[in-house]
Amino acid sequence: MRLSSCSALALFAVALGACTPRATETRPSPAPAYDIIITGARIVDGTGSPWYYGDVAIRGDRIADVAPKLPRGGAQQVIDATGMVVSPGFIDMLGHSETSILRNRTAISKVTQGITSEITGEVSSVWPNTVAGAESQNLRWTSLAGYFDVLEDTGVGINLGTFLGAASIRRAVMGDASRSATAEEIAQMGELVEQGMRDGAMGVGAGLIYPPTTWFTTQELISLVRHAARYGGGYSTHMRSESDSLLEAIHEALTIAGGADTWLQIHHLKAAQERNWGKMRPAVAMIDSARKAGQDVSVDMYPYIAAGTGLDAILPTWVQAGGNDSMLVRLQDPAVRERLRNGREQGEWGNLERPETILVTGFSEDSLSVYEGRNLKEIGEMRGQNPYEAAYDLLVLDRARASAIYFAMSEEDVAYGLQQPWVSIGQDAGARTPTPGGLSHPRAFGSFPRVLGHYVRETGVLQLEDAIRKMTSLPAGRVGLADRGVLKRGMYADVVVFDPATVKDEATFTDSQRLSSGINWVFVNGTAVVANGVPTEATPGRALRGPGAPR
Repeated sequence: MRLSSCSALALFAVALGACTPRATETRPSPAPAYDIIITGARIVDGTGSPWYYGDVAIRGDRIADVAPKLPRGGAQQVIDATGMVVSPGFIDMLGHSETSILRNRTAISKVTQGITSEITGEVSSVWPNTVAGAESQNLRWTSLAGYFDVLEDTGVGINLGTFLGAASIRRAVMGDASRSATAEEIAQMGELVEQGMRDGAMGVGAGLIYPPTTWFTTQELISLVRHAARYGGGYSTHMRSESDSLLEAIHEALTIAGGADTWLQIHHLKAAQERNWGKMRPAVAMIDSARKAGQDVSVDMYPYIAAGTGLDAILPTWVQAGGNDSMLVRLQDPAVRERLRNGREQGEWGNLERPETILVTGFSEDSLSVYEGRNLKEIGEMRGQNPYEAAYDLLVLDRARASAIYFAMSEEDVAYGLQQPWVSIGQDAGARTPTPGGLSHPRAFGSFPRVLGHYVRETGVLQLEDAIRKMTSLPAGRVGLADRGVLKRGMYADVVVFDPATVKDEATFTDSQRLSSGINWVFVNGTAVVANGVPTEATPGRALRGPGAPR
């Protein structure tokens, strides 16, 4: 048989290879396809769709894949999540961590709830920097962009975005003046809003029960919010009333957002004071009607029947005019005390009908700590005073820094509100580190697990998939976080693994700084901030910039 020249050469090469030792070729092992695979879990993807069994893979700071089955050998770390639920990281639609997170960088109170992102700026904001004592706190950034740089350079445990607080905008131009703004002042405030929007704010936030924001008129707020709307920003509000004038306050909020031609976020919707219980239903109907008419409005709530704020919230706005110093002078004036007393007796104002429903939680003066954890009725008895007179004295002694919890809502109203499809979750508290013996509102440590434990597992008020949507894709969509809030390939790897059978808020009104249970793993931008139920103290959080910032 004759061979072609090509075949002969091939046979020669084979024969030569059989006689010649081959050099050993060392090839590097292929890099793992993923950093982490979470396997065998019930996946609740954040969209509201039914759960399914599957795996989630993370590579770097992104979700690399979500599928019914992924190859186990393709990851550096495999987490067996059998019996667990995997969901997107929770988004706190109302936090107050703007400066506290620089002191509590690991955000333990947040990450142990599964919170991976927060939106803040309800009343005041980090810029314009009008925080009292800003110099002593080293809060020296000169723009919102500068704050975001500080946030990321410092390293924090969660992602954070912010509205521009109307109080901060107003103080930068008008101080604490209790009057209408001039056209020139409105123009100056508008310029500040536009600068903040270009730096990445989400919009304008107004806490209308708190001076000096109280003194804004409806039309002034429309003018201010229009500047945010030019950049895609919205209007968020702690409304002017959450009790007797709740429906009128909703109407004003709708008017402001509608007048500015932008979207509306109503913070911590509630019907406060027993005489107003039941108003949640007409409030919901009013919002539903606006939505059906085409207005873009949504709401957040916290899952408790008690509110928390300063003790000075018991005072009518006329006492608070001009700032804290003016307020404290008034509280020491016998004529003002008489006017307050007459107003109470005639039922003209306030949260004061039942002093036993107001729990004082904290003072800055150590000498007053004996009153912490007592309600106003008990404090009055301890001091031999009318409960409200005692409260006024304590406000003076503590320079209006005392905090309080107000048991003001009904469980029926809270549950009904939480069921609405346009309601997300906001805990209304900043990042904290547990302090032995510290007393605060338990929402700071337990809001999101309480939704999953109490309102999903125990009472069935919410279905699991709907509850997760309220914590993830709903708030993400509200503030334009297009790459967070859903478990999907390419999204940022903000991920929570929790046990649906045990997840629970452990914090109570008498032991308020206990960490929640059942949150097993939490990833922020692909880095574990909670591992096997224990905070890792990692700080992979990033700034969340709004629609006006350069992309």
